[in-house]
Amino acid sequence: MRYEGKIYRPPSEADAFILQATVGCSWNRCIYCDMYREKRYRVRPLAESLADLDEAARRAGDRIEKLFVADGDALGMPLEHWLPILERARERLPRLRRVSCYAMASNVLEKTDEELLALRRGGLGQLYIGPESGDDETLKRIAKGATHEQHVRAAQRAHAAGMKISVIALLGVAGTARAREHAEATGALVTAMDPEYFAALTTTVVPGTPLAKQLGRGRFELPDIRGMLAELRTIVDTARPTDAVFRTNHASNYLPLAGRLPRDRARIVEIIDAALSGRIPLRPEWSRGL
Repeated sequence: MRYEGKIYRPPSEADAFILQATVGCSWNRCIYCDMYREKRYRVRPLAESLADLDEAARRAGDRIEKLFVADGDALGMPLEHWLPILERARERLPRLRRVSCYAMASNVLEKTDEELLALRRGGLGQLYIGPESGDDETLKRIAKGATHEQHVRAAQRAHAAGMKISVIALLGVAGTARAREHAEATGALVTAMDPEYFAALTTTVVPGTPLAKQLGRGRFELPDIRGMLAELRTIVDTARPTDAVFRTNHASNYLPLAGRLPRDRARIVEIIDAALSGRIPLRPEWSRGL
């Protein structure tokens, strides 16, 4: 396969074939993220993507059940690329049951209803959307590129097209200054976006990012572990999705959790309280990562 630079995917796509149909991120301005900073965004030639699918089919076509289309916001590709990729995947991967990709709210909102329906009918079934926060002030500070309301509208339109969504929140991204507002608004955003999947990650200040520069200048203070867990508790306790699989299994987190919301809310909150009181151990710092 032809891969350029580091390749990222959600934890739940660990067993997926990754097709790098785009390189980098078209937005690439979020102040906490360095995942695609060394790349210049572009859509790869369609012939290359189709050839990579053919090669994957030749090597493991009878074993591939999931396809993750990379890089950072592949939904932004035009349908002239998406639809042939989806058609080739259906033709060459007989056991394929899910196609997914990262997406920004703006990617969804830029597509017409007809385009979203065409993508769903073609096989694109799940979008990973990372608002990180539901607090508009925090969204502005981290240069997310979309508001609380725009994320809600994007989720509604994706759902109307028949797609599932996975929402990603980022503990600590508001710093200590707006931790409470961030946690409460994020719980409200999860309720309004009503995802099928919801995950929380923990902010890691990566050297060289604008967030690291803010930290060095005293303009940002990362919450301590207790502060992160307190944010997580508030989000879990206030979010009201219809029925969402919940995970904090990303390597950045101090407290791996799993369950469903709202069904397991009380149990999850009880575990967080036990961690806050020191009754259960946290993931050691050396084992955390991005």
